[in-house]
Amino acid sequence: MHTTLLPLPGPTGASEFAMSFTSTPRGARLARLFVAHCLDSWGHPYTSDVNEALTLITAELCANAVRHGRVPGRDFHVRLAAEADGGRLRLEVSDTRAERRPVAAIPTEPAAESESGRGLLLVTALADDWGVAERRSGPGKTVWAVVGTALSGGGDSAPRQAPRRAAGPPPSR
Repeated sequence: MHTTLLPLPGPTGASEFAMSFTSTPRGARLARLFVAHCLDSWGHPYTSDVNEALTLITAELCANAVRHGRVPGRDFHVRLAAEADGGRLRLEVSDTRAERRPVAAIPTEPAAESESGRGLLLVTALADDWGVAERRSGPGKTVWAVVGTALSGGGDSAPRQAPRRAAGPPPSR
């Protein structure tokens, strides 16, 4: 199968990449690699802050889709889109388990010693905003994150502070 990762005009003129992946660790790894490659082809080099942030966010959300959202025989779906204003990139990871919604929480003892459970804290720290919505095309949920492209330096900018978490539905497209 051959997939073109160059900017494709979407309905609003925005660039978009979308693909389904198997609900396996290999599928999650491939999704992360495809998103990093797509961002590079869109002018956000692999070493840029935007590429590094969205690649890490992709890794966390895809790992969660595989670990917590997996339904045997069903794939998870990744969508990356440049918003029409060109200032933000939106990542969406959809799976078919609507009942298991992610929540970012600070780990407590003994969970603080656990090797897992901190992924959404990373997403909160790296994304300008994130949330969960009903999946538009079928059963399940979509976990989304938005990152501003103003980060797109060479990876040497000052660390970002965690944004304030907005409540409510995801931003409209």
